[in-house]
Amino acid sequence: MKNKKKISFVINYFYPDLASTAQIMTELTSEIQNDFDITVIAAQPGYAGERKSVKKIFEKDCLDSMKVIRIKLPEVDKNSKLSRVRYIVSYFVLANIALLKERKTDIIYTISQPPILGGLIGSIGKFLKGSKHVYNIHDFNPEQAAAVSYTNNQLVFKIAKFIDNINCRYADHIVMVGQDMGETLAKRFKGRNVPAYSVVNNWTDEDEILPLGKEHPVVADFLQQNGLQDKFIVAYSGNIGLYYDLENIIRIAKDFTNIPDLVFLFIGEGAVKHRMQEYVEEHNLSNVVFLPYQPKDFIRYSLNAADIHLVVNQKGIKGVSVPSKIYGVMAAGKPVLGVLEQGSEAERLITESQSGIVVEPHDYESISEAVRFFYDMSAGELNEMGMRGRIYLENHLTKETSINKSRTLLLSI
Repeated sequence: MKNKKKISFVINYFYPDLASTAQIMTELTSEIQNDFDITVIAAQPGYAGERKSVKKIFEKDCLDSMKVIRIKLPEVDKNSKLSRVRYIVSYFVLANIALLKERKTDIIYTISQPPILGGLIGSIGKFLKGSKHVYNIHDFNPEQAAAVSYTNNQLVFKIAKFIDNINCRYADHIVMVGQDMGETLAKRFKGRNVPAYSVVNNWTDEDEILPLGKEHPVVADFLQQNGLQDKFIVAYSGNIGLYYDLENIIRIAKDFTNIPDLVFLFIGEGAVKHRMQEYVEEHNLSNVVFLPYQPKDFIRYSLNAADIHLVVNQKGIKGVSVPSKIYGVMAAGKPVLGVLEQGSEAERLITESQSGIVVEPHDYESISEAVRFFYDMSAGELNEMGMRGRIYLENHLTKETSINKSRTLLLSI
């Protein structure tokens, strides 16, 4: 019997972390573990406060047949740049050490987190270990940081892009999560000698996330516990971070204070959540509700509690990142209010599936008008629109389709 290829996944977030990247990577590795000998190198869980107390810098663990090496890292304050830098540098150094300690590795699989350095771990590992490198780009940086003016230091941008171009050029294959990201890669290399890449969409488990009505007992209980029964709910579920303009979008809630049964619901954590909460308190807005991340096995219910879902990106993110929450919303059969640039991957999915309305980022008047349009729709019209997204996902974006693409690619490397 032919020996299985050994793959070392260096992916920062992994089970039981709640970050979307952790869920995607956990499902990918779990589904292909019978085809490969898999080791996962990841940070100790802590994305949503679920970090457990550990003493060892490197802790060996396992998940099914996979070996997991968890790295102890300093706590990160998402509102502090210095704290983020300390966390990222610590991860970069320790992940490299953990990878180099691994015996023969056929393929090193890295993701674009932390920015630039995630891919650089693979480049260093390939050079020192003679392994193949597959670089999965979820977010292009420094382009993503530039979109939100995270720093205006042009020298930093130039150095960062130079390093990541080396990562892309040196990788044996690049995996990207949206068709529009191929344009960004081609632009980086001015259309000449563009590195080999494939597009493998992220996914949700469409057998786990199913359309449910608000009358479903668990959904109804969730609504009642949070005072949301008999409300028209505009929901956002996911990372409340720097790249979504949520701190400005929340201002439209003031336009709906005269509609007592309309509520904006934000589920998740992130760097701008505190600012949003302060805004709500300052303006005494009773139509905005914040909830923490929900357990993974409860997301099927929390997604179905909404009437419509916000899927948003900051201006300048087209071709740079794809909001993975789009897949869960489509699986739940809910209409989408997309605040997205024309030609972006998520905009394409909404438009092709006819499952929602898309407006441009920073056009807050149009966002408000779209909310009113949805509010005026009948329950039947909302259901029909949302189910078009579900049908599209079943035909084009299933979990099995994406995992099979990844399996085939890794077997061919």
